[in-house]
Amino acid sequence: MPTTDPRIDAYIAKAPEFARPILTHIREVVHTAIPDVEETVKWGSPHFMYRGMIGGMGAFRQHCAFGLWKAKLIPGVGAGDDAEAAAGSFGRITSIRDLPSKRALIGFVREAARLNEEGVKAPAQRKAKGPRPDLPVPPELTAALARNRKARETFEAFSPSHRREYSEWIGEAKSEETRTRRLAQAIEWLAEGKSRNWKYQSR
Repeated sequence: MPTTDPRIDAYIAKAPEFARPILTHIREVVHTAIPDVEETVKWGSPHFMYRGMIGGMGAFRQHCAFGLWKAKLIPGVGAGDDAEAAAGSFGRITSIRDLPSKRALIGFVREAARLNEEGVKAPAQRKAKGPRPDLPVPPELTAALARNRKARETFEAFSPSHRREYSEWIGEAKSEETRTRRLAQAIEWLAEGKSRNWKYQSR
């Protein structure tokens, strides 16, 4: 049986309806390609580990993304500028049809695993020409923001780095209780116009 992380089960369950089959398909492909893969949550979204980072996936409002950490070293993976702008190695994914065939995708993931097994390092990243793309917003934060106009306006007006701080803080909670508590605190602070680290910034 594959080793799964319940936080990823929760992430998929709370993702937009169109995204759930896409994320489930990607997850199944990764486990098929690497039976010993480990799941985790980093930067608020699902990631896969096997002797180092393999890659991660995420759900946005209108598309999904799947990125392989060493995509530039894997022949056939579309890791050009357009794909990077969409926060993944395969561009904007709005349905399973936007991904390579299951067989091809398994091959790409297995190649990523081989690179990790052989200790091949990822190529040095060029400096981004612009701001980093937003981290996928946890679905429960999106839902809570929809119910609180002041918090939503603050969040949408924030810089990507400030939005990322809130997304990471909520997304990396290890338990549902902690996530719920952090979500309530985040909405309270956002309604007051505060960033995630406002306590430190005011000193």
